[in-house]
Amino acid sequence: QVQLVESGGGVVQAGESLTLSCEPSEDFFVWFRMGWFRQAPGMEREFLAAISWSGESTYYAYSQKGRCTISRDSARNAVHLQMASLQPEDTAVYYCAAIASYSGSYYDDLSYHYWGQGTQVTVSS
Repeated sequence: QVQLVESGGGVVQAGESLTLSCEPSEDFFVWFRMGWFRQAPGMEREFLAAISWSGESTYYAYSQKGRCTISRDSARNAVHLQMASLQPEDTAVYYCAAIASYSGSYYDDLSYHYWGQGTQVTVSS
C-alpha cells in the first residue's frame, strides 16, 4: 500500500517547539516534491512549507517564514517540519503530502497526489 505516515504530533505549551516527521512507504517517493499543510477545525486547508525532490529548494508560506523549517533526510526517505514558538492558533491537524509529477504548484493542495492521515498538534495556552 502506498502511503505517507506522519508522526511527532502531540500536546505542547505555548512557546515550545515541535518537530513532525513524514515517512513514505515506498522508495520512489525520493523523486517526489513534498509539502506540509495544516487544517484547523472549521478552516480551509493551509499551506505551510514544501521542498523539492532533491531537497535543494524550499518554499514557505509568508506567515510561516522564520517560524518553521522543512528538511529532507540525505537519503530522501523522510521529510521533517520543525516548528518553533508554537501558539494556540497553531492547533490543527498537520498533513504531509507529495506531488508525483512536474506539474502543479507547491502552494496549492490540489497539486498533491498523496496525503498522509495527519497528525494532531495541540498548543495549550
